[in-house]
Amino acid sequence: MHKRLFAGAVLLMASLSTASAQQPPVLLHAAGSLRAALTDVANAFSDETGVQVRAVFGASGLLRERIEKGEPAEVFASADRGNPEALAKAGRAGPVTSFARNALCAFTRPEVVATSETLLAKMLDPATKLGTSTPKADPSGDYAWQLFTRAEALQPGAKVALEAKALQLTGGPTSPRGPEGRNLYGHVLASGQADIFLAYCTNAGPIALEEPAIRQVALPPALVVGAEYGLTLVNGASPNAGRLAMFIASPAGQAILGRHGFAAP
Repeated sequence: MHKRLFAGAVLLMASLSTASAQQPPVLLHAAGSLRAALTDVANAFSDETGVQVRAVFGASGLLRERIEKGEPAEVFASADRGNPEALAKAGRAGPVTSFARNALCAFTRPEVVATSETLLAKMLDPATKLGTSTPKADPSGDYAWQLFTRAEALQPGAKVALEAKALQLTGGPTSPRGPEGRNLYGHVLASGQADIFLAYCTNAGPIALEEPAIRQVALPPALVVGAEYGLTLVNGASPNAGRLAMFIASPAGQAILGRHGFAAP
Protein backbone atom coordinates (compact mmCIF):
# COMPACT_ATOMS: atom_id res chain seq x y z
CA MET A 1 0.00 0.00 0.00
CA HIS A 2 2.77 2.38 0.97
CA LYS A 3 4.60 1.60 -2.29
CA ARG A 4 1.46 2.48 -4.26
CA LEU A 5 1.06 5.78 -2.39
CA PHE A 6 4.70 6.63 -2.98
CA ALA A 7 4.48 5.74 -6.66
CA GLY A 8 1.31 7.84 -6.98
CA ALA A 9 2.99 10.81 -5.31
CA VAL A 10 5.96 10.56 -7.65
CA LEU A 11 3.66 10.47 -10.69
CA LEU A 12 1.69 13.47 -9.38
CA MET A 13 4.86 15.49 -8.78
CA ALA A 14 6.14 14.59 -12.23
CA SER A 15 2.87 15.63 -13.88
CA LEU A 16 2.81 18.96 -11.98
CA SER A 17 6.42 19.63 -12.98
CA THR A 18 5.60 18.86 -16.62
CA ALA A 19 2.53 21.12 -16.48
CA SER A 20 4.61 24.00 -15.10
CA ALA A 21 7.25 23.47 -17.75
CA GLN A 22 4.60 23.52 -20.47
CA GLN A 23 3.13 26.83 -19.34
CA PRO A 24 4.30 29.75 -21.46
CA PRO A 25 6.41 32.31 -19.58
CA VAL A 26 4.80 35.51 -18.34
CA LEU A 27 5.84 38.45 -20.51
CA LEU A 28 7.07 41.30 -18.30
CA HIS A 29 7.97 44.74 -19.66
CA ALA A 30 9.60 46.89 -16.97
CA ALA A 31 11.51 50.11 -16.46
CA GLY A 32 15.29 49.82 -16.65
CA SER A 33 15.59 51.11 -13.08
CA LEU A 34 13.73 47.96 -11.97
CA ARG A 35 16.09 45.52 -13.68
CA ALA A 36 17.86 44.18 -10.59
CA ALA A 37 14.83 44.34 -8.29
CA LEU A 38 12.29 42.74 -10.62
CA THR A 39 14.79 40.11 -11.75
CA ASP A 40 14.95 39.01 -8.11
CA VAL A 41 11.15 39.29 -7.81
CA ALA A 42 10.66 37.21 -10.96
CA ASN A 43 13.07 34.54 -9.70
CA ALA A 44 11.24 34.36 -6.36
CA PHE A 45 7.90 34.14 -8.19
CA SER A 46 9.20 31.31 -10.39
CA ASP A 47 10.59 29.45 -7.38
CA GLU A 48 7.20 29.68 -5.67
CA THR A 49 4.92 28.93 -8.63
CA GLY A 50 7.02 27.11 -11.20
CA VAL A 51 6.01 29.74 -13.75
CA GLN A 52 8.85 31.36 -15.67
CA VAL A 53 9.07 35.06 -16.46
CA ARG A 54 10.49 36.54 -19.66
CA ALA A 55 11.50 40.13 -18.89
CA VAL A 56 12.25 43.06 -21.17
CA PHE A 57 13.76 46.14 -19.51
CA GLY A 58 14.08 49.61 -20.94
CA ALA A 59 12.88 53.20 -20.84
CA SER A 60 9.20 53.16 -19.90
CA GLY A 61 8.08 55.50 -22.67
CA LEU A 62 9.81 53.42 -25.31
CA LEU A 63 8.33 50.22 -23.88
CA ARG A 64 4.85 51.76 -24.00
CA GLU A 65 5.39 52.59 -27.68
CA ARG A 66 6.43 49.01 -28.39
CA ILE A 67 3.32 47.67 -26.66
CA GLU A 68 1.15 50.14 -28.60
CA LYS A 69 2.66 48.84 -31.84
CA GLY A 70 1.63 45.30 -30.95
CA GLU A 71 4.66 43.78 -29.25
CA PRO A 72 3.41 40.87 -27.09
CA ALA A 73 3.29 41.94 -23.45
CA GLU A 74 1.34 41.03 -20.34
CA VAL A 75 2.65 42.91 -17.30
CA PHE A 76 3.89 46.49 -17.66
CA ALA A 77 5.84 47.93 -14.70
CA SER A 78 6.62 51.56 -15.46
CA ALA A 79 8.74 54.17 -13.67
CA ASP A 80 5.71 56.46 -13.74
CA ARG A 81 1.94 56.22 -13.88
CA GLY A 82 1.57 58.23 -17.07
CA ASN A 83 2.74 55.57 -19.51
CA PRO A 84 0.58 52.69 -18.19
CA GLU A 85 -2.35 55.09 -17.81
CA ALA A 86 -1.95 56.00 -21.50
CA LEU A 87 -2.33 52.31 -22.37
CA ALA A 88 -5.38 52.05 -20.11
CA LYS A 89 -6.95 55.17 -21.61
CA ALA A 90 -6.45 53.75 -25.10
CA GLY A 91 -8.24 50.57 -24.04
CA ARG A 92 -5.11 48.42 -24.27
CA ALA A 93 -4.60 47.72 -20.56
CA GLY A 94 -6.42 47.52 -17.25
CA PRO A 95 -6.40 49.83 -14.23
CA VAL A 96 -3.05 51.13 -13.00
CA THR A 97 -1.77 50.36 -9.51
CA SER A 98 1.08 52.16 -7.79
CA PHE A 99 3.58 49.59 -6.52
CA ALA A 100 6.83 51.43 -5.67
CA ARG A 101 8.36 54.84 -5.12
CA ASN A 102 11.73 56.30 -6.01
CA ALA A 103 13.25 59.80 -6.15
CA LEU A 104 15.85 61.78 -8.05
CA CYS A 105 19.34 62.24 -6.67
CA ALA A 106 22.40 64.01 -8.01
CA PHE A 107 25.57 62.01 -8.65
CA THR A 108 28.84 63.85 -9.23
CA ARG A 109 32.35 63.16 -10.45
CA PRO A 110 35.01 63.21 -7.69
CA GLU A 111 36.40 66.61 -8.70
CA VAL A 112 32.98 68.31 -8.55
CA VAL A 113 32.65 70.12 -5.24
CA ALA A 114 28.97 70.46 -4.40
CA THR A 115 26.71 70.22 -1.38
CA SER A 116 22.96 70.21 -1.15
CA GLU A 117 23.10 73.99 -0.64
CA THR A 118 25.39 74.71 -3.60
CA LEU A 119 24.10 72.04 -6.01
CA LEU A 120 21.82 74.33 -8.04
CA ALA A 121 24.59 76.88 -8.57
CA LYS A 122 26.94 74.11 -9.66
CA MET A 123 24.36 72.73 -12.12
CA LEU A 124 23.89 76.23 -13.57
CA ASP A 125 27.65 76.79 -13.92
CA PRO A 126 28.37 76.94 -17.68
CA ALA A 127 31.46 74.82 -17.15
CA THR A 128 29.45 71.96 -15.61
CA LYS A 129 28.26 69.16 -17.89
CA LEU A 130 24.79 68.26 -16.59
CA GLY A 131 23.51 64.83 -17.58
CA THR A 132 19.91 63.65 -17.62
CA SER A 133 17.85 60.97 -19.25
CA THR A 134 15.55 61.75 -22.20
CA PRO A 135 12.14 63.30 -21.41
CA LYS A 136 9.04 61.57 -22.84
CA ALA A 137 11.05 58.47 -23.72
CA ASP A 138 12.19 57.91 -20.13
CA PRO A 139 10.34 59.15 -17.02
CA SER A 140 13.70 59.87 -15.37
CA GLY A 141 14.12 62.67 -17.89
CA ASP A 142 10.62 63.94 -17.17
CA TYR A 143 11.39 64.03 -13.47
CA ALA A 144 14.57 66.02 -14.20
CA TRP A 145 12.50 68.56 -16.12
CA GLN A 146 10.15 68.78 -13.12
CA LEU A 147 13.22 69.60 -11.02
CA PHE A 148 14.13 72.38 -13.47
CA THR A 149 10.64 73.85 -13.02
CA ARG A 150 11.10 73.83 -9.27
CA ALA A 151 14.48 75.52 -9.66
CA GLU A 152 12.75 78.47 -11.32
CA ALA A 153 11.11 79.32 -8.00
CA LEU A 154 14.53 79.49 -6.35
CA GLN A 155 16.30 81.39 -9.11
CA PRO A 156 14.46 83.13 -11.97
CA GLY A 157 15.74 81.96 -15.34
CA ALA A 158 17.00 78.65 -13.96
CA LYS A 159 14.40 76.55 -15.80
CA VAL A 160 15.31 77.78 -19.27
CA ALA A 161 19.04 77.64 -18.53
CA LEU A 162 18.93 74.08 -17.18
CA GLU A 163 16.75 72.80 -20.01
CA ALA A 164 19.10 74.36 -22.55
CA LYS A 165 22.26 72.86 -21.09
CA ALA A 166 20.98 69.43 -20.03
CA LEU A 167 22.71 66.62 -21.93
CA GLN A 168 20.12 63.93 -22.64
CA LEU A 169 22.58 61.07 -22.50
CA THR A 170 20.38 58.06 -21.69
CA GLY A 171 16.91 56.64 -22.17
CA GLY A 172 16.32 57.85 -25.74
CA PRO A 173 15.67 55.70 -28.80
CA THR A 174 19.22 56.29 -30.07
CA SER A 175 21.05 56.61 -26.74
CA PRO A 176 24.18 54.45 -26.56
CA ARG A 177 24.05 51.51 -24.20
CA GLY A 178 26.62 51.22 -21.45
CA PRO A 179 28.91 48.25 -20.86
CA GLU A 180 27.03 45.04 -20.11
CA GLY A 181 26.59 44.43 -16.39
CA ARG A 182 27.63 47.94 -15.32
CA ASN A 183 25.53 50.75 -13.95
CA LEU A 184 24.86 53.09 -16.86
CA TYR A 185 24.98 56.34 -14.87
CA GLY A 186 28.18 55.40 -13.08
CA HIS A 187 29.72 54.65 -16.45
CA VAL A 188 28.56 57.96 -17.94
CA LEU A 189 30.11 59.89 -15.06
CA ALA A 190 33.30 57.85 -14.86
CA SER A 191 33.88 58.26 -18.60
CA GLY A 192 33.56 62.05 -18.32
CA GLN A 193 30.40 62.43 -20.39
CA ALA A 194 28.81 64.34 -17.50
CA ASP A 195 30.04 66.05 -14.34
CA ILE A 196 26.66 65.82 -12.60
CA PHE A 197 23.94 63.33 -13.46
CA LEU A 198 20.34 63.48 -12.22
CA ALA A 199 19.24 59.87 -11.79
CA TYR A 200 17.14 57.75 -9.47
CA CYS A 201 18.42 57.43 -5.91
CA THR A 202 18.24 53.62 -6.22
CA ASN A 203 21.40 53.84 -8.33
CA ALA A 204 23.39 54.80 -5.24
CA GLY A 205 24.26 51.24 -4.21
CA PRO A 206 25.37 49.95 -7.62
CA ILE A 207 27.36 53.12 -8.34
CA ALA A 208 29.11 52.93 -4.97
CA LEU A 209 30.18 49.36 -5.71
CA GLU A 210 31.45 50.03 -9.22
CA GLU A 211 32.67 53.64 -8.98
CA PRO A 212 33.31 54.40 -5.28
CA ALA A 213 34.82 57.82 -6.06
CA ILE A 214 31.52 59.10 -7.47
CA ARG A 215 29.55 61.04 -4.88
CA GLN A 216 25.83 61.18 -4.21
CA VAL A 217 24.55 64.65 -3.34
CA ALA A 218 21.10 65.02 -1.79
CA LEU A 219 18.83 67.49 -3.51
CA PRO A 220 17.77 70.51 -1.45
CA PRO A 221 14.19 70.08 -0.17
CA ALA A 222 12.81 72.62 -2.64
CA LEU A 223 14.12 70.57 -5.58
CA VAL A 224 13.14 67.09 -4.40
CA VAL A 225 11.14 65.18 -7.04
CA GLY A 226 9.56 61.84 -6.23
CA ALA A 227 8.79 59.06 -8.70
CA GLU A 228 5.67 56.92 -8.44
CA TYR A 229 5.85 53.61 -10.29
CA GLY A 230 2.72 52.18 -11.95
CA LEU A 231 1.76 48.59 -12.76
CA THR A 232 -0.88 47.35 -15.22
CA LEU A 233 -1.96 44.21 -17.03
CA VAL A 234 -2.08 44.46 -20.81
CA ASN A 235 -5.30 43.24 -22.43
CA GLY A 236 -5.25 39.51 -23.04
CA ALA A 237 -2.81 38.82 -20.21
CA SER A 238 -2.81 35.26 -18.90
CA PRO A 239 -3.94 34.28 -15.38
CA ASN A 240 -0.27 33.71 -14.54
CA ALA A 241 0.46 37.32 -15.49
CA GLY A 242 -2.13 38.36 -12.93
CA ARG A 243 -0.40 36.13 -10.39
CA LEU A 244 2.91 37.87 -11.11
CA ALA A 245 1.33 41.32 -10.74
CA MET A 246 -0.14 40.29 -7.39
CA PHE A 247 3.21 38.86 -6.32
CA ILE A 248 4.96 42.16 -7.11
CA ALA A 249 2.45 43.97 -4.89
CA SER A 250 2.54 41.30 -2.15
CA PRO A 251 4.61 41.60 1.05
CA ALA A 252 7.18 39.21 -0.45
CA GLY A 253 7.55 41.26 -3.61
CA GLN A 254 7.61 44.52 -1.70
CA ALA A 255 10.33 43.21 0.60
CA ILE A 256 12.54 42.46 -2.41
CA LEU A 257 11.87 45.92 -3.88
CA GLY A 258 12.72 47.42 -0.49
CA ARG A 259 16.07 45.65 -0.43
CA HIS A 260 16.87 47.38 -3.72
CA GLY A 261 16.08 50.81 -2.28
CA PHE A 262 12.49 51.27 -3.45
CA ALA A 263 9.89 52.63 -1.03
CA ALA A 264 6.39 51.25 -0.72
CA PRO A 265 3.60 53.12 -2.54
